[in-house]
Amino acid sequence: MNIEAFREYCLSKKGVTESLPFGPDVLVFKVMDKMFALCALEKMPATANLKCDPERAIELRAEYDGLITAGYHMSKKHWNTVELERNIPADLLLELIDHSYNLVVQGLTKKLQAELEKL
Repeated sequence: MNIEAFREYCLSKKGVTESLPFGPDVLVFKVMDKMFALCALEKMPATANLKCDPERAIELRAEYDGLITAGYHMSKKHWNTVELERNIPADLLLELIDHSYNLVVQGLTKKLQAELEKL
């Protein structure tokens, strides 16, 4: 999956915005103003940071050694860095984006979840 496909999929999700709060090299995707994905624009190969359940994060890092690693500049317990353009199946990348998005949505206040539902 290339960065543009990654970006399009993230933006297709309900309530998502994109911004560059950390400078021009890191694209950030938020749902209801909470980060669920970051993408390094200048890094080769392309990578993205995605939130992940801690137990699943460890399993993914073991299964995809070197392709999925502890989140770069993020909480190593809750974030993974995922290489986008190499040997990770596209359906798994989509699943990981969904998982990250859903974790963030579940952590929103009831009020924000209701606002999101109305969008």
